[in-house]
Amino acid sequence: MSQMVKLYNQLLNRVEGTAVRCWEDICNVLDEVSNTELVPPCHSEDEFDKLIKKGIAFVTYEYGIDGVSIEVSKYAKSLESIYNKEGFDLPIHFIGGDFKPKADIVLKPRWARHTIQHMNGWSKWHHGQWFSKLYYEDMPEGSALSDTISKEIWAQTLDFIRQLGDYQVANDISCIIPVNIPTNPGNFAIMLALCFVTEALGTYVISSNHDYYWEGGKHQNDREPNEEPGVRDHFFRNHDNKPFYDLFKRIYPWNGRRWIQVNINTPQSEKLVSKFDFDQSRVFELGTSISDKFFTEFDQENVKGVRNRMSYIFSDGEHTLKTTSVDDFHSDLDNWICNQKPIFIGHEGDTIVDLTQDHMIYCLQPTRVVGRKRIEKDLQLIQALMDYVPFRREFDNDDSYQLVLHITGPVPIEHKDDLKRVIKAYRKLCSYIPSEVSSRIFLAFSVGNEYHPSFEKMNFKRLCIEELYRLATVILFPSETEGRGLPIIESSAGGIPIICSRYFPERVFDEVIGEDLPDDERIHYTLFPEEGFTLEFLKQACDLMIHQSKYNNMKQHNKCAVRLRYSSEMVRVKFETFFETLMQLELCT
Repeated sequence: MSQMVKLYNQLLNRVEGTAVRCWEDICNVLDEVSNTELVPPCHSEDEFDKLIKKGIAFVTYEYGIDGVSIEVSKYAKSLESIYNKEGFDLPIHFIGGDFKPKADIVLKPRWARHTIQHMNGWSKWHHGQWFSKLYYEDMPEGSALSDTISKEIWAQTLDFIRQLGDYQVANDISCIIPVNIPTNPGNFAIMLALCFVTEALGTYVISSNHDYYWEGGKHQNDREPNEEPGVRDHFFRNHDNKPFYDLFKRIYPWNGRRWIQVNINTPQSEKLVSKFDFDQSRVFELGTSISDKFFTEFDQENVKGVRNRMSYIFSDGEHTLKTTSVDDFHSDLDNWICNQKPIFIGHEGDTIVDLTQDHMIYCLQPTRVVGRKRIEKDLQLIQALMDYVPFRREFDNDDSYQLVLHITGPVPIEHKDDLKRVIKAYRKLCSYIPSEVSSRIFLAFSVGNEYHPSFEKMNFKRLCIEELYRLATVILFPSETEGRGLPIIESSAGGIPIICSRYFPERVFDEVIGEDLPDDERIHYTLFPEEGFTLEFLKQACDLMIHQSKYNNMKQHNKCAVRLRYSSEMVRVKFETFFETLMQLELCT
């Protein structure tokens, strides 16, 4: 019997024999497991290396075409570049609650996939009922309700321990990279299971942290007078239930014995060290990397080719792209959000649209439809431009001018109200301007699609993420909060101008654009106003959309700045540092 199997059986015997009556009982058994003697440490670099080469597993709520999944794919490729030598192929596993069809775009067929039932997060964790009970409903300390919920969470934790542990032991996985599970509390039970399994088995853990629950969230007592509520305030709902909240604070984030923390920005790291007493030598930052394909030069014919392929995606393979009226879309919204397909919306239906025509102003927001992305502000900007005389004059004098706002990502079902807000803003825009103008302004959702079966017949290649940016005349990114702000980096690498907000935390925004760096490393951008649209801003926005040649120097500057700062080599070197740190922890034990 292997050492891992022995330890796993000991864990199962311990936790399955525990009768949980309240949150304190869970805390007590977690104390016992996390204080048991660890697997004997490695005594050499070669010994450590052999353990890591047995396999590495990424663990997150779900995989799709979202920013986290794309970044995880980059990490996996970097790991292969470290270990795949002399015919050896590193076993890489992806463990999650769900694999969306779009995950095939970013996850390679050679990587193993394993689904753990019910471990998805937020409203997808048992249809959201336990997320709601923990974070949206009152759970008084000492109440029968509090005890009942703790028993249910424990039952789920046991199930997750078995599912996660069985797979880890069967595949002899010695290193796990959880992504966001230890920092964004979408599923309390899977996080508890992760703590138990990794501590009991002595697993090496690189915790990849993109979002923390405190980013955009506070307890009401910590809020300044007149300070607006945050988008993550709900995580503090049961702050006064001390036994529950003590456990919550302990596991989010988990300071495990063989864990290191890898954040995507400096303020996150500083908070772990200053507020949560993490050892600074075990806290790191990891930036993103940009594919060389982003920097490829392209001309207008290439842009038309990309837009032509996207047209076939929107039209469901038809040669002619026609609009769906916004009224029809709104009336069928519940059905559409459950069966999301690309759609091209107009004020009226059956309008024929040619995305490749020369005067198509293509505004792209490369995000999902989530409230904090503030997509409705894009439509407010378009409405303001319609009041700006130089822009409106161009639009009125040449009826070949058309404008589309294209949102690339899907709509998480829990964000249906955010989609309704976008639709409301589009309808408001259309009612504000004459019908002959509104009939030339469109709203499109491609919900993560980069391919259509018609591509094979037309001899088209699948679109790639670099080409999605080439669709755009301008990128719009008025986001309220970001862990990093990848669209700024990606659009700049492609030489596409961006209008973006100075999102929270502002220090993260400053890091992304290189506020404190020499000018040749600093990204140039246009600031999306928080208040009204000034004439100076509208002039700049108008020029970006209609007189693009004025910004050719800026485009080339940004490409050079991003190339200097974001390379795939940087990510590889960082992972080598992470493994060296884990190894040194062992050798010093």
